[in-house]
Amino acid sequence: MQDQGLFEYAVIRVVPKVEREEFFNVGVILFAKKKKFLGIRYALDPRKLEAFNAAVESEDIEQYLKGFEHICQGAASGGPIAKLDQPSRFRWLTAARSTIIQCSKVHPGFCNDPAEALEKLFQSLVG
Repeated sequence: MQDQGLFEYAVIRVVPKVEREEFFNVGVILFAKKKKFLGIRYALDPRKLEAFNAAVESEDIEQYLKGFEHICQGAASGGPIAKLDQPSRFRWLTAARSTIIQCSKVHPGFCNDPAEALEKLFQSLVG
C-alpha cells in the first residue's frame, strides 16, 4: 500500500454533433505526479461514429487523438503545449471545451503502476 500513489484520469469522448451533446468514449488520459507519468490510451471505432450520422471523417478524429498523444508524450510534433510540464499538459488536455473531442471531469484514484491503471481504466470505460 505504501507504493501506491495518487493518480488523476479523464475519459476522452467523441461528440460527433456538439449541439446534441451525445458522445461515446474513445480513450483515457492518466496523470500520476509522484510517478512522473502522463499517458493516453485510445481507440476509435468508425462504426460507432457512423451510427451517430456524423459529418466528420474518422481519419480526422484519429488525427485529433494523435495530437493528444503527441502532447502527452511531450513530442515536438505536439506543438507549444507539448513543451509544457506534465501537470500543465494534463490540465490543458482535460480542460472543458465545446469541440468534437472532449474529456470527462477529472477523477482520482490510487495505484502502484500507472501504466497498468491506464490499461484497466481503458478496458472498463472504453472496451
